[in-house]
Amino acid sequence: MRPESTNGAGGTSGGELAVPMAWLCAEYLADEVLRAAALVAPGSLEYRAGLQALALTVHLSEEPDGPVDDRPAGRVDEWLRHTAYDRPWPPWVEERLAARRTAGGGPDLALAETAWRRLRDTWVLAADLDARTDEESGCTVDEEEQIWLPAWKLGLPLAHLSLHLR
Repeated sequence: MRPESTNGAGGTSGGELAVPMAWLCAEYLADEVLRAAALVAPGSLEYRAGLQALALTVHLSEEPDGPVDDRPAGRVDEWLRHTAYDRPWPPWVEERLAARRTAGGGPDLALAETAWRRLRDTWVLAADLDARTDEESGCTVDEEEQIWLPAWKLGLPLAHLSLHLR
């Protein structure tokens, strides 16, 4: 049985299979970084959110149709900037995905868009990471107070911290 291309993204000329190598490389690298940091259990919801947030950051930092950077150490500073707390990450993701759509997509686009939809549309009950600091106790986050937030708000700080620990 012949394998089919991803989500109707079609093959290249000559009937070859279109393989989403850039996305697969980004996801592999994100998995390696998160496993090395060992902040959450692999397979957990938190891990999956961090994996998708970091894979999106890595993938969207690359130029579309450009070569996959096989020396990620040189790109870590850029990934850290994109995942930093004070950065508008969701608009950056939306802009980069729109640019990829305009450029014609490719086999990676469907996987990147699916990851973004999952991060944006999945809501998790977690500690309020944007809560105000309690000056008296010195506690920055009260883990007892939980709120519903989109999965990217849980995954992005995990991705950022994992990059720092790598």
